[in-house]
Amino acid sequence: MKWAAERESMILSGRSGDLRPVDRSLTLRSIVERYLREITPSKRSNETERYRLEKLLRDPVSETSLSSLSAAVMASYRDRRAAEVRPGTIRRELSLMNHMLDLARREWGISLFTNPVAEITKPKLNNARSRRLKQGEWLRLRAELEASGNPWVLAIVELAIETGLRRGEILDLHWSRIEWRSSTAFIPHTKTDKPRTIPLTPKAIAILQGLTRCSDRVFDTTPNAVKLAWRRATVRAKLADLRFHDLRHEAVSRFFELGLSLPEVALISGHRDPRMLMRYTHLCAADLATKLARMKR
Repeated sequence: MKWAAERESMILSGRSGDLRPVDRSLTLRSIVERYLREITPSKRSNETERYRLEKLLRDPVSETSLSSLSAAVMASYRDRRAAEVRPGTIRRELSLMNHMLDLARREWGISLFTNPVAEITKPKLNNARSRRLKQGEWLRLRAELEASGNPWVLAIVELAIETGLRRGEILDLHWSRIEWRSSTAFIPHTKTDKPRTIPLTPKAIAILQGLTRCSDRVFDTTPNAVKLAWRRATVRAKLADLRFHDLRHEAVSRFFELGLSLPEVALISGHRDPRMLMRYTHLCAADLATKLARMKR
């Protein structure tokens, strides 16, 4: 009881666990801005992270003084964002703030009694999706992608369907990492930090060969430019519910429908847990019925 009372007194007086006073002039904004200057530029996903942090700076929570930063404040931020974005987005934002505050405490000498982000409940994810391209949807989407002001977006989307690569992995493609003789591409930077070499379908090869080379990077565009072009195209094609990541579901499902085994598909997609791979797999029952009929004959 005495320890709890002392801790409560420290919090109310703006003192940290090591008894150093918290600088009341410091706000969450100061940490975000320093993180943007010193940490974000060194990350592969720096453009996406910069966009996320600049959005955070426009939110009122960034003006909260560190001495007033609490689990209740962060919970209020979480609940406000829940009315605007999906749980996955909130979890990514909270994870980033959690890392920033930990870094500030451990390496920047900023006194915080606790990390308030670590104390709040994160929104539950509901990632179960079975969205695939339906009959006629690809023709509508392709037409809008062809009309896009971004000259790269059509090829990027086609490659996503042919390879199962994530958007970031596609944008990280380099000509020097493509082996034409073996029809393979080396993917050094992945979500799991496990490099892999993937096979390229004849259509994927044709798509790549049809591109103009500007530098060693295959696609001379940015993640945000692709995101905006995709959003505009899907809205015009009346496919607003279709996400870019759904193309990965489409690709993996097609690989299985072609008869590839689980290990073979895992080699392409980079999944190490078969259970995770099956979450991305949505086979078409009608297609399987046709295949079974052929096997029967």
